Amino acid sequence: MVKSLDDLDRELLSALRKDGRAPVATLARDLGVSRPTVTGRINRLVAEGIIVGFTVRVRDEIDPLAIRAISFIEVVGRSTDSVIRRLRGMPEIISLHSTNGGWDLVAEIGAPGLGEFDRILGAIRSTEGVVNSETSLLLSSVLR
Repeated sequence: MVKSLDDLDRELLSALRKDGRAPVATLARDLGVSRPTVTGRINRLVAEGIIVGFTVRVRDEIDPLAIRAISFIEVVGRSTDSVIRRLRGMPEIISLHSTNGGWDLVAEIGAPGLGEFDRILGAIRSTEGVVNSETSLLLSSVLR
């Protein structure tokens, strides 16, 4: 059973989003709590599935030829779950979100070049259940 998050949990998650490798001692000092409190909170958040992993973010400009985009995807009928399963298997899809409004899904796509980008767009558009998509290239990140 997932316990609801309190203010300390939210502050800890925010700090870990900024630096997932921050030492426990630094987190404890910044949050004004003890190291065992931070360690216990992190362990509980992992055990409850709130924290699902730790990762590395790379600066976008490291590979200036890389293509990044956001794709809005419309799904026919009740096929959203099967479309999600298929799209999850595509390593070029960095993130995938369900949404409301005119589009059913929003995918962030990353590809090393235009050829690979064109291929992944074709794969998304030919996925059974996808009836429409609109994709916009990300030119620069002004806030992440």
